[in-house]
Amino acid sequence: MNEKRERIQNLVALLNQASRAYYQEDGEIMSNREYDRLYDELVGLEKETGIVLSSSPTVNVGYEVVSSLPKERHPSPMLSLDKTKEVSRLEEWLGGQEGLLSWKLDGLTIVLTYEDGALTRAVTRGDGIVGEVITANARVFDNVPLTIPAAEGTVVVRGEAVISYPQFEAINAAIEDADARYKNPRNLCSGTVRQLDSSITAGRHVKFFAFSLASDAPEASASGSGMTRRSQQMAWLRSQGFETVEEVPVTRDTVAEAVQGFADRIRDFEIPSDGLVLIYDDIAYGRSLGSTAKFPRDSIAFKWADETAQTTLREILWNPSRTGLINPIAVFDPVDLEGTTVSRASVHNLSIVQELRLRPGDTIEVYKANMIIPQIAGNLSAADHEAEAPPAQCPACDGPTRVRDENGIRTLHCPNPDCPAKKIKSFTHFVSRNAMNIEGLSEATLEKLIGRGCIHEPADIFRLQQHRQEIVDMEGFGEKSFENLIAACDTASRTTPDRLLYSLGIPGIGTSGARLIARAGRNKWEEIRHMTRDSLLTIDGIGEVLASDYAAFFADEKNIRVVDDLLEVLTLDESFEEAADQPLQGKTFVITGSLDQFANRDEAKERIQELGGKVAGSVSKKTDYLVNNDIESASSKNRKAKELGIPIITEQELLELMG
Repeated sequence: MNEKRERIQNLVALLNQASRAYYQEDGEIMSNREYDRLYDELVGLEKETGIVLSSSPTVNVGYEVVSSLPKERHPSPMLSLDKTKEVSRLEEWLGGQEGLLSWKLDGLTIVLTYEDGALTRAVTRGDGIVGEVITANARVFDNVPLTIPAAEGTVVVRGEAVISYPQFEAINAAIEDADARYKNPRNLCSGTVRQLDSSITAGRHVKFFAFSLASDAPEASASGSGMTRRSQQMAWLRSQGFETVEEVPVTRDTVAEAVQGFADRIRDFEIPSDGLVLIYDDIAYGRSLGSTAKFPRDSIAFKWADETAQTTLREILWNPSRTGLINPIAVFDPVDLEGTTVSRASVHNLSIVQELRLRPGDTIEVYKANMIIPQIAGNLSAADHEAEAPPAQCPACDGPTRVRDENGIRTLHCPNPDCPAKKIKSFTHFVSRNAMNIEGLSEATLEKLIGRGCIHEPADIFRLQQHRQEIVDMEGFGEKSFENLIAACDTASRTTPDRLLYSLGIPGIGTSGARLIARAGRNKWEEIRHMTRDSLLTIDGIGEVLASDYAAFFADEKNIRVVDDLLEVLTLDESFEEAADQPLQGKTFVITGSLDQFANRDEAKERIQELGGKVAGSVSKKTDYLVNNDIESASSKNRKAKELGIPIITEQELLELMG
């Protein structure tokens, strides 16, 4: 009994932690399937022992919300739904009643309140008892009616706020920081709906789909007839301007066919869905059944019975991230699931690797969670051995790894502050357009190459030929992609001292500063790298802080080693010509507005500096010219220039000054 009680305590803590991560922190520490498996184990132990802890998720609807948004208590508890994966259970549950079958959308449940036809309140589900007030955000959802035809009384509508897959992908694509990208549309939606700045919400195109009317329609109540069917309520909601979840009328004899109809469309359905909901159409009958402490008895959720396939596990990749967390990914022989071929799946953390006893060569079962996300269902070889030990060394830096255990969840980490995986931004800067300009080497690709140990230092980028087969076999790569990458690296390896200087990421050294220093060093790398603080201060435009940081960078032994390593793989063009004419010597310019003759402001700035001028960011008494093709503009820079009597010139006039 003690062992079972201890197991109950551990399961309660683990499931509560997973729910907290999912609902409050927009994160995920285990798959839905794993959560359901552990939850079912807990239910079985509670029934067997009679022990039900007060904090058990089997008796608690949710968690207290934690944010700075205002809180509000719901008039009645918003319970979660009982669930099944068996169509036969749905048939049995319906009995002789008629029901409505609809998508179970995977977003954030919202309650909207209308007073005399106007939207006055929007509250999240929260813990089912208390939610967060997000009225300002709901007002900028793409399709929420701000007013409805029902002009009298109170109307309370429940529904799901969601972000579509195309919108999710577009938002993630615009986020350069790979670690900052959202894992799934549900997490993105949750964070968006609960923003403190509604302008952020407005830009993410959240949609609201109503699924129930929590109060009778005013005109129905006034007529004395009321609405007796859920289908009537849904039709009424549509008449008020709401988009509703799609519902299909079903009976015991037709529910199986309807379920299959939804299943056939899930792959092309643009709204995230984690199953279906079946509810009795007869409102009075459903209400007469009451509810348990956790579930209403008038509705039930259907979770997709996942299509599974057996395959052979080939390896476990351990991918380091910039946070230090090293994530396990299972790579297996390709299998067809839900209409696509998959060959890898995230395993979430070390705990799951160990619980499944995963080891290369194992026969495993894989599936797609909600028919979309590849996951491991089980290990058919688990009885034969323990799990493969996690790597003792970080794949990115070869430093010792460390296992952390937080409330029973074990994760693998790299504690090395100098791990290349933690410095992905410096590598991204190194390959950027104004630095080494390596086309096609995105941050996501860099992360993969660093995680596989192909890149430890910048010079390794120019030695990727040594890892040909490994890169060709990488997901998203192939022979052609590899050849293109190698060609881009080869082109970038022939560069100039100023580009190399800028690519090193020395604090304060931008493209213009790198050119000034390179010119002062007559484009000779050895002279450039050995410049002292005092010699740097003689360069017009280089200040004391920048000079000190520069000298400190080239005095650091680690940096010296990195640079020397780069010089072995790069070819520097050190040719130098004295500037014969400096027509802009001593002149300070500010550039604003759009340009026609130059590709961008950076190009104009570079040309001005080459001809002896300076470029500042704001207009002051030290400014000689403001460059703006719209001389009559009422912009703040134009107004300031006119106040100070500073000439405003066009781009063409700038070119004339340049000669």
